[in-house]
Amino acid sequence: MNIRLLLLAGFTTISFSATVAGQEDGRTERTKLMDERVSELMAGRVIKTDITTEKIATLEELLLEEQEELLFPADELYGSNWDTRWVDPFKADNGNVVFPDSCEIDCSSFVLPITTELRVTSKYGPRRRRMHRGIDLKVQVGDTIRAAFSGKVRICNFERRGYGNYLVVRHPNGLETVYGHLSGFLVGVNDIVRAGDPIALGGNTGRSTGSHLHFETRFLGQAIDPAEIIDFENGVPHKDLYVFRSLKINGQNTNIYTSSTNQMVYHRVKSGDTLGAIAHKYGTTVGELCRLNGLKTTTTLRIGQSIRCSAGGV
Repeated sequence: MNIRLLLLAGFTTISFSATVAGQEDGRTERTKLMDERVSELMAGRVIKTDITTEKIATLEELLLEEQEELLFPADELYGSNWDTRWVDPFKADNGNVVFPDSCEIDCSSFVLPITTELRVTSKYGPRRRRMHRGIDLKVQVGDTIRAAFSGKVRICNFERRGYGNYLVVRHPNGLETVYGHLSGFLVGVNDIVRAGDPIALGGNTGRSTGSHLHFETRFLGQAIDPAEIIDFENGVPHKDLYVFRSLKINGQNTNIYTSSTNQMVYHRVKSGDTLGAIAHKYGTTVGELCRLNGLKTTTTLRIGQSIRCSAGGV
């Protein structure tokens, strides 16, 4: 509207000068040209308004889509499974889960879950005849722990002989992250968090011999070495996209997957499986399976349990 007033003011001045000079024909022509110019400018303004409205509509759609993803993170993978008791959400179903043939996991928004100096105190793998399914990062009691990705809190619980105070967050990219040995919580079950948001305080609770953060990355309940995904020397993802691949044997679906980096092979235990049968299937030995998984030869396998069958290597 200001453009129209300015142009009309200019037009009035021109018209007045033309009248004084007695140039009636010239005034009429200028009036016509000025009206055309006003129309062109106003039309251009309308187009710009339409573009702005379109951008706003697109932004609103993106915000709504993001909100839905956070309300129902990775719903296409986990369905209605929102178990608030077990770290493995499929434990109550005896590990009854079907892995996709492959899945690209967007890790580009990763935020380091600690705010202090980055120091790894224990890596993923066998440890004192137990399988350590995460990576330990040094923190002091009370240090701020942050969400590694945006998502929704699935578990906020305490486990005396294991994680101590711990959180599980499910993310739209398909991963779930676990934060253990905490001294306190800053969020609760079903809370939505953004990458980098404070969610807890570092601690020394549960099965822990010193203050640290136990950090896990899981896909459909399956533990994945966080160091496959994250470069813990620099605190950034190795790649923006991490590819999870399910393998087939003789064209049949299996409970095996490989990572996109080290090609480590895993087997998800089903009814009737034994260490001997698994070792024979993957061309290894019972002793090697025990070494890789922190097991004894007399260990009773659980249905749904993940067994690592190769040491990896490219």
